[in-house]
Amino acid sequence: MIIDSHAHVVLPIENHIKMMDKSGIDKTVLFSTLVHPEKSNNYKEFITEMGKLNHEVNPLEARVKALEELNTSIKQHPDRFVGFGSVPLSYSQNDPKLNEWIEKLVKEYKMKGLGEFTLGTGQIQLLEPIFKAASDYESLPIWVHTFHPLSLKDIQELFLLTQKYEDVPVIYGHMGGIHWLQTIELIKRAENAYLDISAFYTTYALSLAIKEIPERTLFSSDFPYGEPFLNIQAVERHTTSQEITNRVLGGNIQDLLKL
Repeated sequence: MIIDSHAHVVLPIENHIKMMDKSGIDKTVLFSTLVHPEKSNNYKEFITEMGKLNHEVNPLEARVKALEELNTSIKQHPDRFVGFGSVPLSYSQNDPKLNEWIEKLVKEYKMKGLGEFTLGTGQIQLLEPIFKAASDYESLPIWVHTFHPLSLKDIQELFLLTQKYEDVPVIYGHMGGIHWLQTIELIKRAENAYLDISAFYTTYALSLAIKEIPERTLFSSDFPYGEPFLNIQAVERHTTSQEITNRVLGGNIQDLLKL
């Protein structure tokens, strides 16, 4: 089974299904989105759409709307999609409202994990209440964006949280960006750390990750920002056996999420 472990909702959702069929993808782990760049046809339209991220009037309301959009997509194609649910970073540790939010994600929306969390540099500690809640609630996996604008120091702070909450699986999204080498080295040291390959900075980063941590490297595309078929080809190009190919392209995330 080939599983894209990280993609966003695109509209209409039927276009995503067609892409999956063409690429040979059996299942996709979907994440919500506040914007839809797939609707743009040129530079100006793309900039306008992405600019909504900086001009959102009510971020919480927009997040709830995006979650409903995600939930609808999964319900329409439950055999092809599972989801990760976003969580506001405004809750303090042990806040009952945080636990209520996560319980709704899991019980009502059937989400398999929490994320994506995209933070600015110096903000990693905002995740600790999420880690604590995920640990208390069935050790839910957490997906964290580790590309720009995070610094190496931020990624190292994330790793300290990963070590502190060793029962919580943590997926390092986008391989740490330009800090891919140090990120791979950190992940090797924690069995609950996983590496998402979407937006890999160089093919050597992908090759090294597969060699060093084949059991915790996850095929992903970040669709519509990345092309799933090309990432599949890249994985196939840099694996040394069919067993490893199968693990990276689907087996690892299948085991992690118990799909």
